[in-house]
Amino acid sequence: MPEPRIVVLGAGPAGAATAIGLRRLGYPVTVVSEWRRFAAVEGVSQRVLEGLRHAGLGAALGQAAMPATRRVQWNARQLQLNQEFLLDRQRFDRALRDDLQQAGASVVEGRVRDVSHDGVHQVRVDDGQVLLADFLVEARGRQAPLTADRLRGPETVSLLNVWQGSPGTPASAVESVADGWAWMARLEDGRCYWQVTLDAAGLPGKAGLAAYCAARRARSALVAELFDAQALAPAQVHARSSTAILAGECVGPDWIRVGDAAMAVDPLSGNGIFQSLSSALQAPVVINTLLCRPERAALARQFHQQRVEQLFLRFARIGRDFYGQEQTRMGQPFWDRRQAWPDGQALHVAADWQALRVERRPVLRDGWVDEAEVVVTADQPLGVWHLQGLELAPVVRALQAGRPLQAILNGRPVGQQMTLRRWLAEQGYR
Repeated sequence: MPEPRIVVLGAGPAGAATAIGLRRLGYPVTVVSEWRRFAAVEGVSQRVLEGLRHAGLGAALGQAAMPATRRVQWNARQLQLNQEFLLDRQRFDRALRDDLQQAGASVVEGRVRDVSHDGVHQVRVDDGQVLLADFLVEARGRQAPLTADRLRGPETVSLLNVWQGSPGTPASAVESVADGWAWMARLEDGRCYWQVTLDAAGLPGKAGLAAYCAARRARSALVAELFDAQALAPAQVHARSSTAILAGECVGPDWIRVGDAAMAVDPLSGNGIFQSLSSALQAPVVINTLLCRPERAALARQFHQQRVEQLFLRFARIGRDFYGQEQTRMGQPFWDRRQAWPDGQALHVAADWQALRVERRPVLRDGWVDEAEVVVTADQPLGVWHLQGLELAPVVRALQAGRPLQAILNGRPVGQQMTLRRWLAEQGYR
């Protein structure tokens, strides 16, 4: 049987992580992506660096080594919080391509003109190439075509301004304003970035955006502290949608959506790279199962779809709670819409030992999507399979049947015993 032809559309973090994961499983992979057309910088946390390392993106990780102090002005308070890492997205994207090539993936640089399907996927690139794919990975982020939205948040736009200032110590800051919020950063070489996130409606036309943004910066005390006088001049503007969108169907028999192509969330919900990696790291195992274990195809599709939806809701609720912390903006339309979306369900639901139940759900096992008994809790609706190699379902069944906990723990490593006791206590077991 010939090896399946797999084409990944997009070489951002989600596409790169998926492609490298597939290479680790032995699949030949072709990645199609165009170069980033504008300068951008992104603040990332330590957990993003760990996610990149886990995904095999070593060269890209090496580009994220610019620690910066971070200030926050939120809810009428100004704080200096833990540092974040400022990441030059153009350099980062080039490093992702290096990681892909080192992993043995074929990289085609170009813009995808269209994708059609007639027995196989046909990908037309702007240079005239036509790539054939037995399996297609859609990882073009927000630019990926959407057939339907399952869930869509308030219409939001981010205006990114870029200019050259004086060199200085790397720093970043975030502040709330009456009709939105702004994030800003200064790199060591003096490159400056300021991005304001607002309602999509009511903005001036394209010709007036630079002056509009400059006037807003002139009213910010944080801008005056972080940048020099150059910040008050109109600068190059890039407008991008920041609307939270959950794609309707994220996986089919011979295709899958990952990263922002599957779920794009509000930038206040957390770091975009971390969100992209969250859905992409599971994708190679799902694809492996779809290609080689057709009897488990429905299970594999269920696994990916459910986890994308749960990740989206989790990040959306994180964003809602961040917006909710800004009490001084209550009554402002921008804030009122986002402090109540996507729902009123708490991010973390109180534990209830009596509500725990054991169910069969899809899990990842030895490179495949399989089915196993998991423990479904109020805070983990998709279920928890094991802790430190210890399957939880037999433990919960035994405790619910009245078996003493110590009898279950006897003979197990001390660390495993402590972890299990802590988890049981968190679930309300006494």
